[in-house]
Amino acid sequence: MKQLLTISIICLVLSFNQVNFLYSQVTISDYNRADSTAKFDDLVYHGYIIPKWIDSTNNFWYKVKTRKGDEYFLIDAPKQKKKAAFDQEKLCARINSKTGKKHKPYSIPLMNISFSENLKELEFELDSFKWKCNLADYKLTRLDKVKPEKRKYWAESRDELSNPPVVSPDSSWTACIKNYNVYVKDIKTNKEHQLSYDGSEGEFYSSFILWSPDSRMLTTNKIRDNKKHYIYFVESSPENQLQPVLHKREYLKPGDALPVKKPSLFNISEKKQIPVNTTDFENQYYISNTKWWKDSRGFTFEFNQRGHQVYQVVEVNGSSGDVKVIVDERNKTFIDYSGKRYRHDVNDGKEIIWASERDGWNHLYLIDGETGIAKNQITKGEWVVRGVINVDEKTRQIIFMGSGQNKGEDPYFIHYYKINFDGSGMVDLTPEHANHRATFSRNYNYFVDNYSAVNLPHVTLLRDASDGKILMQIEQADIRDLLAKGWKTPEVFVAKGRDGHTEIWGNIYRPTNFDSTKSYPVLEHIYAGPHSSFVQKYFRPAMRFTPIAELGFIVVKIDGMGTSNRSKAFHDVCWKNLKDAGFPDRKLWIKAAAEKYPYMDTSRIGIFGTSAGGQSALAALLFHPEFYKAAVSSCGCHDNRMDKIWWNEQWMGYPVGPHYSECSNVVNAGKLTGHLMLIVGEIDDNVDPASTLQVADALIKADKDFELVVLPGKNHTSGGKYGERKRRDFFVRHLLGVDPPDWNLSETNNNKNNNLNLKP
Repeated sequence: MKQLLTISIICLVLSFNQVNFLYSQVTISDYNRADSTAKFDDLVYHGYIIPKWIDSTNNFWYKVKTRKGDEYFLIDAPKQKKKAAFDQEKLCARINSKTGKKHKPYSIPLMNISFSENLKELEFELDSFKWKCNLADYKLTRLDKVKPEKRKYWAESRDELSNPPVVSPDSSWTACIKNYNVYVKDIKTNKEHQLSYDGSEGEFYSSFILWSPDSRMLTTNKIRDNKKHYIYFVESSPENQLQPVLHKREYLKPGDALPVKKPSLFNISEKKQIPVNTTDFENQYYISNTKWWKDSRGFTFEFNQRGHQVYQVVEVNGSSGDVKVIVDERNKTFIDYSGKRYRHDVNDGKEIIWASERDGWNHLYLIDGETGIAKNQITKGEWVVRGVINVDEKTRQIIFMGSGQNKGEDPYFIHYYKINFDGSGMVDLTPEHANHRATFSRNYNYFVDNYSAVNLPHVTLLRDASDGKILMQIEQADIRDLLAKGWKTPEVFVAKGRDGHTEIWGNIYRPTNFDSTKSYPVLEHIYAGPHSSFVQKYFRPAMRFTPIAELGFIVVKIDGMGTSNRSKAFHDVCWKNLKDAGFPDRKLWIKAAAEKYPYMDTSRIGIFGTSAGGQSALAALLFHPEFYKAAVSSCGCHDNRMDKIWWNEQWMGYPVGPHYSECSNVVNAGKLTGHLMLIVGEIDDNVDPASTLQVADALIKADKDFELVVLPGKNHTSGGKYGERKRRDFFVRHLLGVDPPDWNLSETNNNKNNNLNLKP
């Protein structure tokens, strides 16, 4: 009897599982539906626009998608008048006549459009040529062929000896580098004078020379060069030849030697070098932003100490060479020079507007240019300045971006403000509870305000920049077709972080066929780079990570501690600890969401990301295996000693210590317990592809099971179309528990087998 009962229970379980399996089968039709969501943006009309102000006028033009297609409009801001920017029917007819093509008036692929200031001429690029159109008679003239921009590799250092001779402001002298030393030549007499004598091949003067405005002095850096570091990779399948190609890129990594720049000063009338004591500034990450005061009394440079805990504005006296620190910014963790640095010299340096997190929030300060002491804090409070738009020295007012000031609102929403230098009279120019993107006229009298949120379609307004008054509505998004397709509005969700009181913000994305009676695995799309925050705050229905939800997942996106744009304490969590990636906050957030929505199955949580997100995706499995069960990691910087110097030393610090290996996915690879797919482009020159292969090597040595997808000829990527399909298949298999379609069958066979019972 007991045996019969056991057999009956087994049969019931098998029967239930079979029913559940058939119910949750993923077919090619599901994949096609997922692909179709990538076109949701095409179902929004009169949405986000990019206004282009015309020279110094108060007119601007813009392109917008309408039900006709792409339409171009012109706005006269003072008159608040809107009209067609040009006759698209006439222009199209002229283009087709000239080119012999059959463009349609509302889908001409015009690029780099510009209007003359008097609005009588239009220039644009089409079919690799520049064109000019006379808007009086629509006469069309073909101009020069467009020269393709040569791609400059981002990490390539400047050749400090490559600059041509530099002419003085009064056109009396030229200055150049010969035999690694500084020379000047009198243009009238052609007589040359050597100003320095200690330059050599290993320690030379830079040819990027700066003259004082009065032409009496010049400055340049004496450079002790460093040993270059290169990465190498093989392009296995080049398009233009059979044999592979070896690539080489200059690429400094944490701990590498850096060039040392010593600011140097020369007096032209006396033909001599004036000594400058640079001893205190030689432990440098870099010296930058060298510039003379307008009255030639001296020049300043900015010193970023290696390790990014000291950042200074330094003045060198033009007569004596004496050195004085004007702004001395220090922090026990890091100074976010790459994301929050701002300096504006007022009245030729008599005052300096300076951004700092010294009170725990990113704010603006008015610094006395003589003493370096803060005269007053311009902005203050538990919110942050996100950027400065304009400083008006005459009115002593600043237009800036900020977020977090409005209590009860998403603290990441950007608003635009105007404030006086003394901190008084702050006005919110964009008071609507939304995320704002503003574009100002060149005289800052007017601005175009695009505002939206994930659940609020774009509204575009023309506003008065003095007080934010709405002058006219330009566009309002039409999403009727989008809603008809079943698009689900993302949900903004908030939960408490690891400290029990800090709010963690994120979004929940559901499939169009969402059914609250079903159970859904959860997929987190992660990017936890400390350089910014990353959760969607604006209206866009087709985010690149949302199509995968269509296959039967709930997708979430979260900004945990360690990311930017909140308090300094919130940000500091990342310091020397990039493996943290906000995971304690992310897990609490997902648990809180699942408590509210039981259809979110926390026993089936996956995670995926690219670059820094790729590092975090794998870290989720290594350091939080009780929570995350499957991960797809694309082009990850898996060991911060293997990645680019600026990004990693900014957050992980210098020197390179044991904390680097503690955060390494390579070192910790043996901890893997979940399902893992690694994706990497073989010619990735952003993150060294060897980083991913070193993880693979460590996993093999640890006898771990994983999948590796190497993409021939691909750079820094999430994988493109093929990588996206592999990612979907991986999560379908490991979190939904069913096999994806057999992609090696022909398309005809696949279509026939849409409803076949594919074995799990």
